[in-house]
Amino acid sequence: MNPEHFALLEEARRSLPNGFKVELSGDTIVMMVSPSGIHQRNLLVVRRQFDAHAPLDLMPSENTDLVSPKVGKSRNPDLTYLPESALDTTDNQVPAELATVAVELVSPSNPENDWVGKVRDYPLMGIPLYLLVDARQKTVTLFSRPDGTKYHRREDIDFGETLHIPAPFDFELATGGLLPY
Repeated sequence: MNPEHFALLEEARRSLPNGFKVELSGDTIVMMVSPSGIHQRNLLVVRRQFDAHAPLDLMPSENTDLVSPKVGKSRNPDLTYLPESALDTTDNQVPAELATVAVELVSPSNPENDWVGKVRDYPLMGIPLYLLVDARQKTVTLFSRPDGTKYHRREDIDFGETLHIPAPFDFELATGGLLPY
């Protein structure tokens, strides 16, 4: 994408009122409203496990814009882990390639954004792991091994099973505490 075009879209995104979660994917602006209680609870169940296994130099961040101007993408995962130095800013955006994982809880109102758009965008943005929790289907999916164009590995489990989260976290994610919609 032309950097000037991306800058114009980014300016439009930043001019929206607070309270909206906004992402850019090519020429598309995706807006979302605040999440439900189950969404927040499920995110906390996942986050606590990641927090317990995150390397000391990584910090959790919820709703930070991950930007990739070269590929025309700005995404805002529910949870990501970034080097501590990436968060030494007053801005709410960091380079996407610094993220070690993007964790998303599927929005019931727009599941295609998580299942199609982000599966397409996150490997382009250089994000090595994409964990997708779908409370509608009671599943958890991990996408990994990106090559800059797509993820080459996909692992699916049902709520109640465990899923191995690879380095730099290296733990078994327990999903028995997740609630369905």
